[in-house]
Amino acid sequence: MKKWQCTICGYVHTGDEPPEICPVCGADKSLFIELIENNETAPTTSQTETGEQTEKASTSNAPPAPLLSYDGMTDLMIKHHAHPISVHFPNGIIPMSVAFIFLAVVFQFTGLAQASFYSMIFVMLTLPVVLFTGYNEWKKKYRGALTRIFMIKIVSAAIVSACTLISVVWFIASPEVLQTPSSARTIFLLIHLVLLGATGIAGYIGGKLVFKD
Repeated sequence: MKKWQCTICGYVHTGDEPPEICPVCGADKSLFIELIENNETAPTTSQTETGEQTEKASTSNAPPAPLLSYDGMTDLMIKHHAHPISVHFPNGIIPMSVAFIFLAVVFQFTGLAQASFYSMIFVMLTLPVVLFTGYNEWKKKYRGALTRIFMIKIVSAAIVSACTLISVVWFIASPEVLQTPSSARTIFLLIHLVLLGATGIAGYIGGKLVFKD
């Protein structure tokens, strides 16, 4: 039985033909290459025609970029998993922060609202690192593929960034927003639910890409 590898995410499929769409990253059938016994790869017809395999081979054979150059540092980020490491910081804080927001409303405890606010500031400060390392990984590791799963992850990251910024700015401008029932408080809470949902979706996709399931 033949084995085929997705050139975008590395997923390996067993069968006479590659799948029409990669079940992990959504890449097209034409982006699969056949794996042969000596661990080399045989290009599919479409890849030979487009020259994608040649480009990939030339890239892999290129000398490593100087360590202190932009390419050298960004290659090092991928090698040492900078994005998976950095993303754990905001992902660990956001659920706690959202929980504090709702507990502050239920118990009318302003201390919890303040704790959530400071937590969101921390999230906002860590997001630029997360976004940069994520962009770098997408461009270099996944070749900037714009399949459906990557589009969803990009949109989720944008939603997380926007909701975090709105939360911090709104609380600075109106720290009493949680104290009394109002349409503003409802919207404020909904923003945090959207933030939590987008964080979960981005994390799910990240796990799917890592574990290839």
